[in-house]
Amino acid sequence: MKPLKCITPDQKKEDNRVLNIDWYIEFKNTEGRRYQLALLAECEIISSVDNLADTATIVLPEAVMNDPINFENKIGRGTEVLIKMGYDNQLETEFVGFIQDITNSDSSLKILCEDALFLFRVGVPDVELKPTSVTSIAQYVIDHIDASYKVECNFDVNYEKFIIHQATGYDVLKKLQDETKANIYFDTVNKVLHIHPPYIQKGGEVFYTMQKNIENSSLEYNNKLDAKVEVIVESTDVKGNVKQVSAGTTGGDKMTLKVGAMDEASMQRVADAELIKHSSAGYEGSFDTWLVPVCKPTYSARIKDEDYPEKTAWYYVKSVTTSLSAAGGKRTITPGIKLS
Repeated sequence: MKPLKCITPDQKKEDNRVLNIDWYIEFKNTEGRRYQLALLAECEIISSVDNLADTATIVLPEAVMNDPINFENKIGRGTEVLIKMGYDNQLETEFVGFIQDITNSDSSLKILCEDALFLFRVGVPDVELKPTSVTSIAQYVIDHIDASYKVECNFDVNYEKFIIHQATGYDVLKKLQDETKANIYFDTVNKVLHIHPPYIQKGGEVFYTMQKNIENSSLEYNNKLDAKVEVIVESTDVKGNVKQVSAGTTGGDKMTLKVGAMDEASMQRVADAELIKHSSAGYEGSFDTWLVPVCKPTYSARIKDEDYPEKTAWYYVKSVTTSLSAAGGKRTITPGIKLS
């Protein structure tokens, strides 16, 4: 392992121990050769259930001791990437994916990476599926791009007709996400494409306290007592008839979603799922903490403020940005809906 010597060690407030940051980044090229990165300026990983892909940006100095860095064709687009971070040689896998691009900017080299979605940015055969479902459409994409992946879907949304024409796997998944508002994301390690109603899939649990392990916070509590939202879902069926369903409070702030040719029960599921995002009281904003405890999207986070104990509650973690730089290691946590 190559510790990042130039980084100032982080300090945990709860026990005042000084922890040295460690990291490990490995590349495996298309020929199967493995390379370990020996220097690093910055690294940022963005992971969210609201995004189709997790991304990572690795930043290197453009030159070391006035000698330019030359990968000598060792790595490039499509190279596999493994990123681990932690303290005192206790490393956690933070990202697994592929190099999407390598760029030069601002006297640095940037290695841009994407998770398994990278593999699905290729075309799939044209087809008209009818009737069909979100699960069947996703399985069609998997079958025609990489059958080693499997689909895990518990969002029962059905289409009367779904047309794929001159589209990539990414295009199809993006359309499903836009129309159903489902959480669609890849587990690259286990080769799973997840499709779930918003903020339903549960990972681990983590505990945060404003006075102990939250470094900075932009959280604001919104009880939404006066919030009135009406979600309207509109669809045109195979016969050209326009259908509408709604969820929420009539006369509230209207949100209209136009979807493909779905049955009314599926339209109602989409409306109900979207309403959840806009009607739950609780914290809004984000907060910064350290690399420990480990926290990932889908986790349940208990957030406590000793000055306002009545606001203590569990929240669904919808996104995590993990970064490593000369300033130290940091996780920026964005909570979603209040769970309890």
